[in-house]
Amino acid sequence: MSEHETIKRTIIVVGTSAGGVSALQELVAGFPADLGASIFVVQHVSADAPSFLPAILSRAGKLPASHPQDGDPIQPGHIYIAPPDFHLLIEQGRVLVRKGPKENRFRPSIDALFRSAAYTYGPRVIGVVLTGLLNDGTSGMWSVKRMGGVCVIQEPDDALYPSMPASVLEYVDVDYTVPLAEIASTLCRLIAEPVNGPPELVQAEKIRLQTEIEIAAQANGFELGIVGMGKPTTLTCPECNGVLMSIEEGKLTRYRCHTGHAFTPDSLLAELSKTVEETHWQVVRGLEEAVMLLEQMTQNYTDLGRYDEAERFRQKTEETRARARQVRKQIFGYGMT
Repeated sequence: MSEHETIKRTIIVVGTSAGGVSALQELVAGFPADLGASIFVVQHVSADAPSFLPAILSRAGKLPASHPQDGDPIQPGHIYIAPPDFHLLIEQGRVLVRKGPKENRFRPSIDALFRSAAYTYGPRVIGVVLTGLLNDGTSGMWSVKRMGGVCVIQEPDDALYPSMPASVLEYVDVDYTVPLAEIASTLCRLIAEPVNGPPELVQAEKIRLQTEIEIAAQANGFELGIVGMGKPTTLTCPECNGVLMSIEEGKLTRYRCHTGHAFTPDSLLAELSKTVEETHWQVVRGLEEAVMLLEQMTQNYTDLGRYDEAERFRQKTEETRARARQVRKQIFGYGMT
């Protein structure tokens, strides 16, 4: 790029979760056929279910949409959608589709996409977070802003599920908070504006950002030194039981283990709660299997006429059954006020 060449915003990254399909349809319907930017979308979907989102969005608007292949070139006026169970990442001039570690319990991850776009294209990037649960996208949007990009969120009160845009609003200096119906026109205006060059980052921050992108692209985070890029904690990763390190991004604290899994506090709590419930159900299973064994032993001693032993095992049966009921009660009451 020459010294006098005008920098324009040419990369739009969009993240959404619950309620996102209808929101994306409305968004892409507002884009003209000659849009001078490329659009990259992460919509949380089941890893095992087929995705029809490219066909849905191609019908909803004037731009073609597809699940890209790893290494596909970036074309203006095209919508690239993360395939199920793969991260969608951006390098200079091409798309990466990789099966790196999950972030916030998801693959594809909104944070991973946003982070890669911010690192590669800096002020050319517009980040957009729409309706969704929890807070995938907050850390990625922080990176977009940190690298000189523009942050746009759906007005939380306008979103079917406001958690994701509300989280971004809490932790990131958002540039535009608008209703869904106005986002497409806002983006069209933003891509037509000239922008400044990228901000200066300290070397350690650049290395950490690059390392996290490489982890999402399947690189070995441990060998890349991710352990030394955060503060060790006493917490363990619910995915692999590795030690979690805390990473500070402005007001946001998040966590990453040495194998690569990453969490915000909310997603970590959700995963730990799930682990606690699964452990409780294993206890229930063991207790109820013990009840079945004790009942059989009670019946055996009764058949043999050894009534004292039968009574002793009957009492143990009732004690064990009561313990199983108590654990069940704890499961159903966990997290409730």
